Order: sequence, then C-alpha cells, then structure tokens
Amino acid sequence: MKVEAKLNPSKEEIIDLFSKGLSKEAIVTIFAHCKVSYNGRAKSELGPGDRVIIIKPDGSFLIHQKEKREPVNWQPPGSSPSLSAGEDKLILKSVRRKPKETLEVELIDVYLFSYFQAEDYETLALMGSETEMADLIFENPELIEDGFKPLFKEKSIKHGIVDILGKDKNGNIVVLEFKRRRADLHAVSQLKRYVETIKEEYKNVRGILVAPSLTSGAKRLLEKEGLEFKKLTPPKKEKSKKGRQRTLFD
Repeated sequence: MKVEAKLNPSKEEIIDLFSKGLSKEAIVTIFAHCKVSYNGRAKSELGPGDRVIIIKPDGSFLIHQKEKREPVNWQPPGSSPSLSAGEDKLILKSVRRKPKETLEVELIDVYLFSYFQAEDYETLALMGSETEMADLIFENPELIEDGFKPLFKEKSIKHGIVDILGKDKNGNIVVLEFKRRRADLHAVSQLKRYVETIKEEYKNVRGILVAPSLTSGAKRLLEKEGLEFKKLTPPKKEKSKKGRQRTLFD
C-alpha cells in the first residue's frame, strides 16, 4: 500500500508502521503529544505539547508546532531515525554523525501515525522575475498587443522606476508594470502613481498591469481608474538577451 494510517494506534501498531515506513522509504507522519530534547552544538528541551512530526526518506526529521512556518526542531538529510520501546515509553531518535547531534522525541500520546510511499520525480521549475518578464516583452512586444513598441526598460521617474515605457500603434505612451505573482491592490496603486507622473509630461498615457492573475479587488480598482490588465505567465528561468535602450521617440 502507498498509504497506511492508524488513529490512536497501540504501541505495537506504531512499531509496525514505523518499520514499514522506513523499509519502504516512505514519508512518516505522526500527530502526537510529545516531549523533545536536543543535544549537539547546544542543548534544548521542549516540554509536552501537541506536534506534527515528519520523517522523510532522506533522513530529514522535522517537528512542527501549530504555528509558524519553520520547524521548532529538526535534523537535516543524512540523519538516521530510529524508534525504541520501553515498558512505558516510546522514543523516536534522530542522530546526525558529523557534527554529532541527537534529537529525541518521547511520544506520550499518538493520535495518528501514518506513512506515505510518495513517488515524485519532478524538479522545481523556477519562474522568472519581473526583470525577465520585461526582457521577454522587449524580445516579443506583440505579447502585449500588436503594434506595441517598448522603448525604455527600468525607466527612472519622479515616483519610482517604470518596468517598461513604450508606445502603442496610435502613438500613446504606455506604462507597463510587471508582477510575477497574482497582482493585488498595491500593484494597481503603484501603476496608477506611475501613470499620473508620466501624464505630467505627456497627454495620452495608458497603464497596463502585466501579471499571471489579479485579485478581485485589483480588478475593480483597475476598471475604476481606467487602467488595463494583460495576463502573462513569467518565463522559466533562463538567460535572455537584454533589450536595447532607445529614446522615447525613436
């Protein structure tokens, strides 16, 4: 089985599931009331509390409390996990050889014990930055619209830096603001500020927010301010040619 789990398992079931999880190179997950002690480059003690314990096939050992992103205790890949059973205690242990570090977890009450034989052969495909999005538009301006002509990249103005300043086919000045993730109200306010600044010098100015998606609030504010949106997913990370700087009226 890829997944096996027991609610409120007995000591014998915990030992059995732990053994199966390790032998199958599975991810072991434990919801438990436990105490934790660490001995290595320093020493620490964590009193009884409800925690989530995760043991990965590469030896990673993580203990999470109910808040915060980072584990409260952990051991890195390459550590060796084990489980020992006394008459009245179950002790999970993770040992790192160099430097010598030991993490011990006394399992007081186990609410859920499971293992998951995960299959995952993919590597993370990092998406590009706003700068790489701008590079992409310099190379492929038609992605914004037909006739669009990018002129400046990272153009400094009075109230910030415009990602791309260009012209459309009708000669209007176009301000592009890029966001690599879902754009929010702050992104719209930023674009509005840039457009208002450019309007101090040029009459016909359009503002386009370029991002993979919009929040509902950002969409409403764009419509209210007469600004536009262009959906664009950031390119995967790769080297791209730099766009050539030109004068505004080339």
